[in-house]
Amino acid sequence: MAQTILDDVPATPRPEVQGVRSLDQRGARVQKATVAALTVIPFAGVLWAMTSLWGSGLSGLDATLFGVFYVLSGLGITVGYHRLFTHRSFETSRGVRVMLAVLGSIAIEGSVITWVADHRRHHAYSDKDGDPHSPHLDEGDGLVGVLRGLWHAHMGWLFNDERTSWERWAPDLLKDPALVKVDSAFPRLILVSFGLPALIGGLVTGTFGGALSGFVWGGLVRVFLLHHVTWSVNSVCHFFGKRPYNTTDYSTNNWALSLISFGESWHNNHHAFPTSAVHGLGRAQIDLSAMVIRGFERLGLARNVKVVSAKQETKALKADG
Repeated sequence: MAQTILDDVPATPRPEVQGVRSLDQRGARVQKATVAALTVIPFAGVLWAMTSLWGSGLSGLDATLFGVFYVLSGLGITVGYHRLFTHRSFETSRGVRVMLAVLGSIAIEGSVITWVADHRRHHAYSDKDGDPHSPHLDEGDGLVGVLRGLWHAHMGWLFNDERTSWERWAPDLLKDPALVKVDSAFPRLILVSFGLPALIGGLVTGTFGGALSGFVWGGLVRVFLLHHVTWSVNSVCHFFGKRPYNTTDYSTNNWALSLISFGESWHNNHHAFPTSAVHGLGRAQIDLSAMVIRGFERLGLARNVKVVSAKQETKALKADG
């Protein structure tokens, strides 16, 4: 398998906080209302789903819709938004780039350029002033302070009226007309994300109940779980877990989230080697996203896949690692 070893370059000095602006009052209100809707409505769907399971169970169709849309949209985030667009850990064709951008969009975690800009800023200031979602910046004292920090990192930061500059943090994506089109289509892709499972459920069963159930399981429940898994990487994986590598932040590896996050919870590994396409570096560290990228490579759909050399791993290990 052809691979590109990561350049062994020393860390650059941390830049001053830049590329951030605040929304006006109207924009801030719209932002908070939108985030509230996209967090509360899926949660309501989960409650409805739990009550509907009583006495009837989960149908095979609903389980399939949930699983297929969870995997597709989740990999759109991990393989597309994160490893391809944010960190450029591999290269691929225009068609695959567009496909991954669309799949990431239906996860409803933000448009592709917004997500990438926020995540690049996170890496530039990880757990320092300027990080949009660190649990360590304003946690305060005691258990209440810890919970406050975790809440902020998990989802509280989404309600801030702060915006990351696309021009500063994602200028390469702004130069890609196809990605700009996908980004501008994000509101319509939200409708697709919820509407397509409902349409499939209705067509397969031929009933309104089947469409409603597809909407709940393939749409609301799937989005709810995927959101909280992604947000847990921001919160849990900067607080709980192991830290085998020397990094300038508090990133950790958390095995419990590895399968449902498609390998994203090997987070200390990732912060030690951010441009690596592979996050699960140990034999037992399952990384489904890396497997997909390797599959793309074997099919000729990915090239210049960046990986970590043994020398780089040894150099970055902590003394007690």
